[in-house]
Amino acid sequence: MSYSVAQRAQEIGVRMALGASTRDVLLMVLRQGLRLAVGGTAIGVVLAVLLGQLVSTLLFGVSGRDPLTLASVSVALTAIALLACYVPARGAAAADPLIALREA
Repeated sequence: MSYSVAQRAQEIGVRMALGASTRDVLLMVLRQGLRLAVGGTAIGVVLAVLLGQLVSTLLFGVSGRDPLTLASVSVALTAIALLACYVPARGAAAADPLIALREA
């Protein structure tokens, strides 16, 4: 996300120069990160369900397709991904539009 935000610095500068608030920029970056996190989590859950039977012999006390485990890991990973997206989003929202436009 940090790389993506750095690549979009000019776009973000234009948005802010045209009146976008810091909240708008913050939500834009977080929304993009959330889309990636949810997509990756969905693919991971599907693969975990499909391959759960193969690894069930390695698990102790939990089935390979335990819904509580899959849900809790999915929620935890999505929350961590959002937290990881918040840092570059905060940096983008605090950027000075004139500097971002001048660098382009």
